[in-house]
Amino acid sequence: MPQYTTGELAKLCEVSVRTVQFYDAKDLLKPSALTEGGRRLYSDDDLNKLRLICMLKALGLSLASIQGILDSDNPGRVLLLLLDEQARRIGSEMKDMQKQLDAIRAIAESIRHTDRIPVNSISGIERMMNGKKKLRGTRIAMLAVGLIMDVIEIGTAVLWIAKGIWQPFAIGMPFVILAGVLLTRMYYKSVAYVCAECNAKFQPVFGQFFFSSHTPRTRKLKCPACGHTGYCVEVASGE
Repeated sequence: MPQYTTGELAKLCEVSVRTVQFYDAKDLLKPSALTEGGRRLYSDDDLNKLRLICMLKALGLSLASIQGILDSDNPGRVLLLLLDEQARRIGSEMKDMQKQLDAIRAIAESIRHTDRIPVNSISGIERMMNGKKKLRGTRIAMLAVGLIMDVIEIGTAVLWIAKGIWQPFAIGMPFVILAGVLLTRMYYKSVAYVCAECNAKFQPVFGQFFFSSHTPRTRKLKCPACGHTGYCVEVASGE
């Protein structure tokens, strides 16, 4: 069976050696063997795996999503759902961009012919942009609260360990726990999942959602429709 060094594998897949090493560090692509001197050796299966990773990366999937596919017991179905979701997202973004482009052209045409600014068109663009800002604002707010929680937790713990002052930790931890619960509940209510086995869309019970292993785009859940347990693809609850 052929064996490839890191450099040979990188050349066959047209990526850098550093990329192969990075995927190794992220546990996406481990070598099949090591030489006595510690050099990594890769097999044909590893070569095909790297080609798959590169293809998925080119399609816009995150490394975490790719990891979810590789870890799944039904990677083909999970990949299909992720690709469908990625296509839906891109299609939605393209529609929004086309609406903006059409509105821009309409405004420019109106100004050229009438020397007037059509207020209705501007209002439509503003509503579209406000919708995007609201969604982005929700994500930023969740990230900001999460960072504040980390600062409180780490800062008060360091103060306790370094100075022996435990009161700030005792006061801050209830806030951290409460904020964590509220953020988790908000996230839970905003998402649903699609089963890779039967394509059923469902929202898991909170306990299953909370304790399941997951990536940013998939979560290992039991489908209530078919009973299959595996990585399900995350979508917005209202979609």
